[in-house]
Amino acid sequence: MRTLDDYSADPLLQAAVERHFEITGEAMGRIARDDPETATRIDDYQHIIAFRNVLIHGYDVVAHEEVWRIAEESLPRLLEQVQALLSDTQSGA
Repeated sequence: MRTLDDYSADPLLQAAVERHFEITGEAMGRIARDDPETATRIDDYQHIIAFRNVLIHGYDVVAHEEVWRIAEESLPRLLEQVQALLSDTQSGA
């Protein structure tokens, strides 16, 4: 299991994690534009989009601690919500 210290010391790991956050934020932005009802089923979807914008445009002020906190605390809940959406889609709900 990686730690904040690992993340802080490894520019390649930082780039990979931040890139995935950028992709997630971009996808959430597209969902919000194309299907706002679905977007509202994701907690804090607006914060996901805003965080993507910070990473893209404010990369020089991004704190490693903040990125790592979001990865540890927010991603598990997002994964649960996405899995529930996919399950609903597959079951026709």
